[in-house]
Amino acid sequence: MLIDDDDLTHFEAHGLALPDDVERGHVDTDGARIAYAATGSGASVILLHGGLGHGGNWGKQVPALRDAGYRPIVIDSRGHGRSTRDARPYRYEHMGDDVLAVMNALGIAAAPIIGWSDGACTGLILADRHPARVTRVLYFGCNMDSSGTLDITWPNALLERCFARHKRDYAALSATPDEFEAFVEAVSLMERTQPEYSADALANIDVPVLVVHSEHDEFIKHAHAAYLARTLPRARLAVLPGVSHFAPLQRPALFNRHVLDFLSGASIP
Repeated sequence: MLIDDDDLTHFEAHGLALPDDVERGHVDTDGARIAYAATGSGASVILLHGGLGHGGNWGKQVPALRDAGYRPIVIDSRGHGRSTRDARPYRYEHMGDDVLAVMNALGIAAAPIIGWSDGACTGLILADRHPARVTRVLYFGCNMDSSGTLDITWPNALLERCFARHKRDYAALSATPDEFEAFVEAVSLMERTQPEYSADALANIDVPVLVVHSEHDEFIKHAHAAYLARTLPRARLAVLPGVSHFAPLQRPALFNRHVLDFLSGASIP
């Protein structure tokens, strides 16, 4: 049963986990060991989580996708969750290459990508660089240039609960459990300085995109999401009422309905 968690108190206290029957594996590529998990036997769908999180954050989406006949595959981005990284700075392009490495290892020629925050940037950049490998992108809660971000107001109880959960999960899953602060700084540097796509560059991304924006997103301007939907040539905008940057956790039934419509083609221009 899906539980709404608007204030993330359940997420902070208990976290999220993938179903027990997932098949776990890893791929060694480009200085990192990239962990993934998969379940189901239908068409593959790649899910990419947000910054500081891990693939288990999709715990409310994976069963819904499997039960709808898909094969959801979650990937821990390099340095996140069970995945390792090398000493190079984080780049969305590197994380996109990691996704390709997992797809190659699993024999997936092309697949849709469901991206959340940093995972959305990774998915769209991968679609730009390797359009034959990405059939469509659900782009939830991220910016494609620095003008798209909001100034965060502190204190913010919701963000503090999420951050506390990420810190505990990092300690439990990471190969470097004592390096959370350095991890946060490295990821934050990437988020502050990347990506920087011009309107002309966005106009060259010729895959179907559903830009999903939450009414109360803490990080991304509504105007930026609308700009992306106007500028990407095959995009449309969907706004989720009553939720924030953490909609997949807060109102999973609402979020999952958009995901399944997107995969069926109902929300693709």
